Amino acid sequence: MSYKVLFVDDEPNIISALRRALRKEPYEILSACSAKEALAFLLQTPVDVVVSDENMPSMRGTDFLTIVSREYPDTIRIMLTGHADLPTAIRAINEGKIYRFLTKPCNEVELVITIREALRQKELLLKSRQLLNVVKNQSVLIDQLETKHPGITRVARDDKGSVIIDDTLNSYEEILQDLGIELKKAEKRFDHFKP
Repeated sequence: MSYKVLFVDDEPNIISALRRALRKEPYEILSACSAKEALAFLLQTPVDVVVSDENMPSMRGTDFLTIVSREYPDTIRIMLTGHADLPTAIRAINEGKIYRFLTKPCNEVELVITIREALRQKELLLKSRQLLNVVKNQSVLIDQLETKHPGITRVARDDKGSVIIDDTLNSYEEILQDLGIELKKAEKRFDHFKP
């Protein structure tokens, strides 16, 4: 799967440096020089990670990331700013629901690792949702089975919580032996039909 990472910064040299930092990573690197341009871009193309500066003309990064959080909740959001202060960090976390807050100049290794971890988190969230859907579907099927065959889903347990297996069930060896006998009978019946 090819991931898309969008950098939003009004300084072209910063975007160039970020592109160089990720040149060996298997991502499609996209860029926008304003929050407005980035929002227009997001309308057309879904991205996996957005890395935004804070101080940009016409819209602050925290406001931009808040919109991204609301409109594109599956997009991981990272703030990368040279003007780090506590109020900005708090707004980015509380309103933009950012994944990480990084300061400029950013260590390239830290940036690469942060984006890798963000993408892993995104994969885990997607897989968790898929598993939740499977569990919901199985729950519906179990309810239907219980309605048709009351008691079928009940499991007997001992006082330690271990499942009690009915002694009347055959062992695997007995089941395999019975299957072998039935297969031989079926082969004999089939032989009668051969020309």
